[in-house]
Amino acid sequence: MAANTCKKPEWLKQRVCDNKIYSDVRNMMKELKLHTVCENANCPNIGECFGHRTATFLILGGICTRACKYCAVPKGRPEFLDKEEPEKLAAAVVRLGLKHVVITSVTRDDLPDGGAAQFAECIKMVRLYAEKTSIEVLVPDFKGSKKSLDTVLNSQPEVFNHNIETVERFFSAVRPVGSYHESLRVLQYASDYVTRPLVKSGMMVGFGETSDDMKRTFNDLSGAGVDIITIGQYLRPSDKHVPVAEYVTPDTFEHYKELAVQFGIAHVVSGPLVRSSYKAGIVVENYRKGQASSYMQLF
Repeated sequence: MAANTCKKPEWLKQRVCDNKIYSDVRNMMKELKLHTVCENANCPNIGECFGHRTATFLILGGICTRACKYCAVPKGRPEFLDKEEPEKLAAAVVRLGLKHVVITSVTRDDLPDGGAAQFAECIKMVRLYAEKTSIEVLVPDFKGSKKSLDTVLNSQPEVFNHNIETVERFFSAVRPVGSYHESLRVLQYASDYVTRPLVKSGMMVGFGETSDDMKRTFNDLSGAGVDIITIGQYLRPSDKHVPVAEYVTPDTFEHYKELAVQFGIAHVVSGPLVRSSYKAGIVVENYRKGQASSYMQLF
């Protein structure tokens, strides 16, 4: 994983949307004391998303118990569990008028269930306040706990997402706590569930992976029953994180999309600024219609 000291290429130019709607969304999140991936993880698409009255909610506080080498979310001693968080999240969904909501979390290895019950309660509250809103959860691995997975899956989210993040060869360097094969088992468990949701996973490129690495990953994800995958460029949050080895070109992203389809992945979104939850509702809608989610159309 050699470092790339070159400047970001033009295709990674990020949108800026510092308008009133953007400010209103930020202020609402502060008012309700809610966290978002958009802010906590320094997402490059925050300006566009907030500016269009959408956000990805980050539950279970804003402090993660793991120190993954790619992630900007703060690590350390976790916050107290906010029992009012599910209702506040549902209120935000209503105020934003979301047709599709993505709920993810920090990893909470300190909690006996890893926070699974909080996911279930958030799903319950969204269904109570906004019954027409479809729900996507992006969950941690819960240390492979089937009981925790059951808690989430029994709540019947429309989409169950767990990100593989990177190819097996770099997994331990990028995610020191966790296991590539554990993540595959989590996806397989959701795929085999009696009330099966759409199963989704996402990964970053730019660590130095090869085409063969990608082929093996696509084969593994297909074997685990994944329906939708997202592929985007890794962007280093700070000099304390894993360096970028390569800025992958748009043509290579298109090649990866073609490879993933060849390995049996039904729906693939691949491009430099693609993120797991970016325009997730449109991606799911396109999947259900049998339409491709073009990177250029989304962006």
